Amino acid sequence: MASNDLDLSAARWRKSSYSNGSGGECVEIADGHPALVPVRDSKTARSGGPVLLFRTPAWAAFVADLKR
Repeated sequence: MASNDLDLSAARWRKSSYSNGSGGECVEIADGHPALVPVRDSKTARSGGPVLLFRTPAWAAFVADLKR
């Protein structure tokens, strides 16, 4: 899902726990949006790169599958 309606300017992004110790390229997600999980690529974040929006149940299923 893509949207230009969600204001993420004050979002608090967190990096994947699998990010390397030097803070290298990784996936970041923003908390605080109950119905959506915003996801971005850290290497394009500073340049205003794209953000993907996933519905919370879809993201939960994706993470659960990764853990298997």
